[in-house]
Amino acid sequence: MSKQARTLPHQALYQATGAVISLQDLLLQRYAARTIEYASHKRSVAGISGLHLSKIRGRGIDFEEFRPYQAGDDIRTIDWRVTARTGKPFTKVFREERERPVLIAVDQSSSMFFGSHVAFKSVVAAQAAAIFCWLAIDNGDRVGGLVYSDDNFALVRPKRSRRSALHLLNQIQLANADLATGRSPQTRAQDEEIGSLATALGRIRRITKPGSTLYVISDFSTIDEAGFQYLYQLSRHNNVVCCFIHDELEENLPVPGYYSITDGRDKGTLNTFSKKARDNYRGVFQQRLDALRAELTKLQIPLLTIRTDEPVVERIHQWTSQML
Repeated sequence: MSKQARTLPHQALYQATGAVISLQDLLLQRYAARTIEYASHKRSVAGISGLHLSKIRGRGIDFEEFRPYQAGDDIRTIDWRVTARTGKPFTKVFREERERPVLIAVDQSSSMFFGSHVAFKSVVAAQAAAIFCWLAIDNGDRVGGLVYSDDNFALVRPKRSRRSALHLLNQIQLANADLATGRSPQTRAQDEEIGSLATALGRIRRITKPGSTLYVISDFSTIDEAGFQYLYQLSRHNNVVCCFIHDELEENLPVPGYYSITDGRDKGTLNTFSKKARDNYRGVFQQRLDALRAELTKLQIPLLTIRTDEPVVERIHQWTSQML
């Protein structure tokens, strides 16, 4: 790397742009992930054990021994068989695992194939997924996930190896490229179409063990009651983090003017001079975001928002710094 390149801000080096992302861009995010760790005083953003950005849920721990129950112990750890045999309450003591599975659900459906500034939502989602993937690998955790589109999916079971990370990143890149070409080489669901976020969450729930960390990266355009129900079930015994990807044009109308618009078949004109129309437009987006945040708050699931014109690594660093 040249001396000039080393002096550039790290977000300029790692930020993906455009409508598609390359495998090389995803591999480069390993260095972006390291800048996040270094900025956190050489601590993993996971805190103590793995990428655990919220309080530990589920077991994710190994049994170590029995000991007499003490005031303040979790009654759920009482072993009733030993208690019945001895006549005194005994509780189980567990040792926390050093490695815990990290799963990443990445939305590469048609609603993500949009962007007006810097990069498409699908590209930003892929970049964020790669950063979380490398953070997990560098921390010694197992990593896997699910990459899904409108009617296809690729499921990668969590493993603690660089090969597993490369497999996941390759599936992300393939799905991202498919959005631009319209091809669908991934495994087609035989019993159901992926289509919605709820279906994707239902699939990843099957391979998520208690104590895992799950990142859900999407624009949440297809989230419904079933999707929130799956998130509730997953969050009961796992750390779940939702990453909301959105574009500036979804949040605000462009500068006042007349714009020719088309859906590929019909044409029209958009008038953005009206302040009322601009306020209403932004209000609709804000209501949607507030509703999503409110539902996730009920489930105690943190929400990370990333806009397509924001440096992804910088945004994740800001957020993780707040979580530490």
